[in-house]
Amino acid sequence: MFSLDELVVYPAQGVGKVERIESQTVGGQSVDFYIVRILTNNVTLMVPVKNAVNVGLRHVCPPDEARAIMESLKDRSTFTGYTGQNWNRRYREYSEKLKSGNLADVAYVLKELLLIGGGKELSFGERRLLEQATGLLTLEVAYSLDIAQDSVKDDINALFEDVLKPKTPE
Repeated sequence: MFSLDELVVYPAQGVGKVERIESQTVGGQSVDFYIVRILTNNVTLMVPVKNAVNVGLRHVCPPDEARAIMESLKDRSTFTGYTGQNWNRRYREYSEKLKSGNLADVAYVLKELLLIGGGKELSFGERRLLEQATGLLTLEVAYSLDIAQDSVKDDINALFEDVLKPKTPE
């Protein structure tokens, strides 16, 4: 399914590289593992080959999907914001979306938090989720499109410049 030196995505961790495939004895049985090093923090994961897809390990999205995800950030028609929903519920919803491994879900969280931040100061927890969503999305899109991660961040900042501008007292 995955090969050596291939870039893969692990949910909530981001883009990693398959460094090797090794066998270990677990419970008296030989089990094959992908050894994946996450590129952003050098964390090494051991993912059982048999369960790789079940735990969400997947290929980096194709370029056309990355472009569609970036395009989807422009659509603000589905933005509900924080009206009528408490932060705990939103935090759980956003955390689950980030753990899903689905890039469209990550983009949703990123867009929502950027737009919420345009209307009010984000809490510490919200800022952490925003940082995580930004890192996950920008790194995968950068690898998919073979461009610099900073370039992707700049594109996102340009899309949301109206809400990212510092508030000036009137």
